[in-house]
Amino acid sequence: MGFNPDTLSVTEGKVKKGQFFSTLLNSLGLGASETYALSQACSSVFDVRSLRVGNGYRAYYSGSTLSYLVYDRDRQSCVVFDCHSPYRAWIYEKPITYVDRYVDVTINSSLWNDMIAADASPLLIVTLSDIYAWTIDFFGLQKGDQFKVLYQEKLCDGEVIAVDTVKYAVFSHGAQDFPVILYDQKDGGNLWWNEKGESMRKAFLKAPLQYSRISSGFTYARKHPITRKVQPHTGVDYAAPTGTPVMTIGDGVVVEKGYKGAGGNTVKIKHNSVYTTAYLHLSKYASGLKVGQRVKQGDVIGYVGSTGRSTGPHLDFRVWKNGTPINPLTMDSPPAEPIKEENKPAFEEAIKRYQQMVANVAVMEDAKAIFELL
Repeated sequence: MGFNPDTLSVTEGKVKKGQFFSTLLNSLGLGASETYALSQACSSVFDVRSLRVGNGYRAYYSGSTLSYLVYDRDRQSCVVFDCHSPYRAWIYEKPITYVDRYVDVTINSSLWNDMIAADASPLLIVTLSDIYAWTIDFFGLQKGDQFKVLYQEKLCDGEVIAVDTVKYAVFSHGAQDFPVILYDQKDGGNLWWNEKGESMRKAFLKAPLQYSRISSGFTYARKHPITRKVQPHTGVDYAAPTGTPVMTIGDGVVVEKGYKGAGGNTVKIKHNSVYTTAYLHLSKYASGLKVGQRVKQGDVIGYVGSTGRSTGPHLDFRVWKNGTPINPLTMDSPPAEPIKEENKPAFEEAIKRYQQMVANVAVMEDAKAIFELL
């Protein structure tokens, strides 16, 4: 496009609060009429109203004349504005590189701290929590639990911008291992499976929210904290700050929404002919939520509160199976459709390939440790 930054002087900055495209260009030395002409010329490439506070820019000058403005649209791309007549603009996509990584993390303090200590991106935690959402309660990890993960990092300008491709992982808790294998059946469905070819996606999420602790469990003999009477508590209380989003644990239809006395603001969802769930003491409902509405697994249906008979903000979560209350913490959630029969041979080959890659890394790590001792 004829833009050679090496021949120009540059000034760097960030978009300030209350600053518009016009005021930014004016502050950099471009006149009002020229700024208007530039904004009109680039309208098909960039909507100047989408300028975001905090995003960086670089202004390039030929002498004292503004020649080009480079605005960082996001971490992967920028918009280059030619400030000469005829005015124009174009998108520059930054080069992306992909790097295969392997990490072996044992929980000592927290997954976050231990992941960083192992020189792994914290973004990996987000991906793992999504993959294992139906198997592992990430708020219940214990000291000694272990993750071994073969994954791919996406880098731009030397920074990790995404960790969205976990190829193989094993979570170990006590004497039990929970492996996960990446395999794409090219059907637009699930990508991660256990070693049996069962989908890592289950019918229900492990928990309906991010919580700090379980303040009360499922029991038929709990002394109520307000009435002091012994009465059943056929649900699980998750302590969490007011306003914490509450998600439906599975697809279904909203069958109740309203104030339910001691339960306060409540949403009840029928998932199928077997399972129904309820979410109690909500501070408010999700915008637009109504009875009869279909919801998808992970949709926010309300927010943690303390309405009804409650001593503090928490979610009282309840599950019924065939009309009978069951303990949400111990219910068995069946997996989604397993891997197709015709894909099993290729899937098993993928397992062997990933396991060999992990074994090779382990050998290299052992050799490195021995070398460092010499």
